[in-house]
Amino acid sequence: MRHGFLLLRKPKGPTSHDVVAIVRRALGEKDIGHLGTLDPAATGLLVLAVGAKALKVVELFNDLPKEYVAGVRFGAVSSTYDGEGVIENVPPRAGWIPPDPVELRRRIEERFLGSVQQVPPAFSAIKVAGQTAHRAARRGKPLDLPPRHVEIARCDIEAYAYPDLTLRVACSSGTYIRSLAHDLGQVLRCGAYLSSLDRTRVGQWSVDAAYAPDGVAWANVLPLKDVLAGFPRIDLSDAEAEDIRHGRVISRELKGDVIAWHEELPFAIIVPARDGSRAARPRKVF
Repeated sequence: MRHGFLLLRKPKGPTSHDVVAIVRRALGEKDIGHLGTLDPAATGLLVLAVGAKALKVVELFNDLPKEYVAGVRFGAVSSTYDGEGVIENVPPRAGWIPPDPVELRRRIEERFLGSVQQVPPAFSAIKVAGQTAHRAARRGKPLDLPPRHVEIARCDIEAYAYPDLTLRVACSSGTYIRSLAHDLGQVLRCGAYLSSLDRTRVGQWSVDAAYAPDGVAWANVLPLKDVLAGFPRIDLSDAEAEDIRHGRVISRELKGDVIAWHEELPFAIIVPARDGSRAARPRKVF
C-alpha cells in the first residue's frame, strides 16, 4: 500500500471535505485526511495525507507555519469577518481620512507583527466546554472566546488603494487571517473584513507545486519517506522493525529522538535510553 502527502490547489467554492472526497474517488483510497482545512471561499494549498501511515504522522506537522495572500476590504464589517457573513457599512467619522501607505504600514508593524494576542472569529471551529463556536453563533448565542497567542512573522503590503488592501502574511499555525483583517479595521477605526484568501505555503511546501483536485493520480503523491526527510532518521533492518513493532528496545546509539524507518513494516519515533546505554526504545509506533 502506498502512503504519502498530496499537494492540492483548492479552488473557490468547494469545502475541504469536498476536495478530500474527490481525491478519494480518484485514487480509490479511503484513508485520506488533511493538514488544516480552508474555508469554502478560500483558495490555495491544501496538503492531504494519503494512506493509513500518512494519516498517523499528521500530528508531526500540526504546527507548521503558513503563508497567505489576503484581500482586505475597508469601510465595512462582517458577522463572520469575511465576505460570507452579514456585511454592514461603517460610516466614516467626521474628519476621518484613509491612511496613506506609510501610515498603514506603520500601524500594521506596530500591532500585527511578532507575538500577537488574537481573538478567534465567533464563526470558527473552536470548541469551548464542548460547544463549537460557529454552531453557538448561528443560534445567536456566540461563545466568549479567549484570546490566543499567535506569531506573525510577515505582514507585507502587496497592493493598496482604499478601500482595498492586499497583504502577504506569514504566520504560525492557528492564526486566523479573518481576525487579522477585522482587527486591522478596528485599529484604523474604519471597519474591515477579509474579502479573499489564498494559502500559498504550508511549511516547506508551496502552492506552486500543487495539483488541481480533478485528475490527480498516485504519481502525484509525495512518498512518505520523502515527506519525513526533514526529520532525523535511521533505517531499520527487518529484525529491528519487528522489535519496534512489538514495543521492544533495539540496540542503537542515539543523541536524540529520531524517525526509525522501514519501507514495509511499521516505523516509529524512537528515543535514546536515559542511562546512556544503546537501548533505544519506541515512543510511538506508526
